[in-house]
Amino acid sequence: MRSFFTYGICVILLFSCKGKSRYDAFSPGKLWPDNNGVHINAHGGGILFENGRYYWFGEHKTPGNEGNVANVGVHCYSSEDLYNWKDEGVVLTVDPVGSGSDIEKGCIIERPKVIKNQKTGKYVMWFHLERKNNNYSDALSGVAVGNEITGPYQYLKSVRPNSGFYPLNVSEIHKQKTSSVDNIKFNGWSLPADVDALSILVRDLSKGQMARDMNLFVDEDQKAYHIYSSEENSTLHIAELTDDYLSHTGRYIRCFPGRFMEAPAMFKRKGKYYLMMSGCTGWRPNQARSAVADSIMGEWVELGDPCLNDTTGTTFYSQSTCIFPVQGTEDAFIYMGDRWNPEDAIDGRYVWLPVKFEDDRFFIEWKDSWKKDLFDSL
Repeated sequence: MRSFFTYGICVILLFSCKGKSRYDAFSPGKLWPDNNGVHINAHGGGILFENGRYYWFGEHKTPGNEGNVANVGVHCYSSEDLYNWKDEGVVLTVDPVGSGSDIEKGCIIERPKVIKNQKTGKYVMWFHLERKNNNYSDALSGVAVGNEITGPYQYLKSVRPNSGFYPLNVSEIHKQKTSSVDNIKFNGWSLPADVDALSILVRDLSKGQMARDMNLFVDEDQKAYHIYSSEENSTLHIAELTDDYLSHTGRYIRCFPGRFMEAPAMFKRKGKYYLMMSGCTGWRPNQARSAVADSIMGEWVELGDPCLNDTTGTTFYSQSTCIFPVQGTEDAFIYMGDRWNPEDAIDGRYVWLPVKFEDDRFFIEWKDSWKKDLFDSL
């Protein structure tokens, strides 16, 4: 009887501890359980640090191909050490079917990012939005706001950025609309002619510029910027946000025209601004790209593929979503990428790797497993 009792206690303890293992290393591409033992569900995400905790916001996916649309909303997790994550729940919830809302269940919500406005005290979320059944034709930016970092977030609006404004680096050719542009069916990864000759910028001037894959960046002076793929994905835009972070000021630049850059991730180190991006190949990974500038509004100079020994040319089978600093450690940045699984969206994996620097360039190298103390030797 005593041995049976002891066995029973052991079983109870085993199951009570299930899913609560403590982790002390990153394992890129592997399942990553949260504090409940469930694989983290925050795809296309970003990191916000506050009061000693990191907050990870991302797309909540559901099983199968249906999980590629927004059936739930935006999920949040928090962590003190970046290895172990607590489920903070769904912080932005899609509206019910039949509501007619821009964020009705079945819409597309991608790459949600959250920043804090120090003046208003509000937490502001931006994301790429496609309304239900519109596929990728809307190219909208959604905006939501919360009083607490873990929400709930209230959806405010969707916009096409910078309606009526030309970019700061506009030239005369950009102001000349061609008659053929309205009749072209674009595929999202190539153009039938030079992007400037097509005048996509002018086509969208009145209704606002297209905005698909996106990110946010807050500079040291607390000015915030919206970085997004525009002009049928062919050209990246970097746009200044208003002081409340809820709208655009009309000040923006065009970068890398005709280069088809998406999945932008921006960070700053020692006064220089860096971007990591991918090409446009749908869910399939491709070779990474990088760029550097002395000013956020350019000139931006391409640096090439930052991935070392990436023999497959696939960014280690991932796509960039964020590069963020590790608090308390000088020159420590982590690359955060997604390994998409469109056939079973909820099973998408995460690739986190250390970033290292040589002169004014940054590089990423594969590690099967690694710890933060690696930064001491980089």
